[in-house]
Amino acid sequence: MNQPQRSQARSAARLAAVQALYQQHMEGTALARLLDEFHQHRLGRAIDDDDFGDAEYADAEVAFFDDVVRGVDARREEIDGALAANLAEGWSLARLDKAMLQVLRAGTYELIARADVPPAVAINEYVEVAKAFFDDRQAKFVNGILDAVAKGARAS
Repeated sequence: MNQPQRSQARSAARLAAVQALYQQHMEGTALARLLDEFHQHRLGRAIDDDDFGDAEYADAEVAFFDDVVRGVDARREEIDGALAANLAEGWSLARLDKAMLQVLRAGTYELIARADVPPAVAINEYVEVAKAFFDDRQAKFVNGILDAVAKGARAS
């Protein structure tokens, strides 16, 4: 797979991971069932979803999708702690839009666990995911929070 194809496949995996995490959050879907559903019925197929609009999943890097979804699931407490530490005073995770929370969780996972992904790439990718669902103001919010998380996570 050449670099542009891999980049597109990872972008598709990130979008699908956010959608899977949203479904898990809203429905409490067990991780194994969730991954199986996305592998069998969603990745690379057309979607029709009231929360995420009509779109089509591009061919996604399945191993990357799995890593993000499993990683967020396994490290949710650590991820939520990093996010909460970077929210403005008076804000809490519970106050965030549920889809926004999943964008931030997935981005934070990459920043704390995927040293192979440069912070600027991870941040930019999740800003783009946010733009698929939110306006520019909220995309800038994602940028600010993930930038703050990156500074803490990768300070060495």
